[in-house]
Amino acid sequence: MASSAAVWLVILVAVIAANLPFVNERLFVVGPKRDPKHLGWRLLELVLLWGLTLGVGFALEARIGQIQVQGWQFYAAFGCLFLTLAFPGFVWRYLKRHRG
Repeated sequence: MASSAAVWLVILVAVIAANLPFVNERLFVVGPKRDPKHLGWRLLELVLLWGLTLGVGFALEARIGQIQVQGWQFYAAFGCLFLTLAFPGFVWRYLKRHRG
């Protein structure tokens, strides 16, 4: 896989993973359905999916070449990007009026 394709794959995984806690009522996507799922569960899922997305990125980086050592700044920036990508799901869940 080319490095540019790997980058786009990680971005796609990040967009899907960031919005998944807000569009799904099941715990961790496959668990029991909770109606309504509280914000604490959604934030826990968001953190775990953030870690899963990091794992996918590191796995793709290892497949392409050597993994580079990252400092705390990388994780902070990726966390902010992940929260930014989660904004549409948050808006859909908490700020949009749902009828019925």
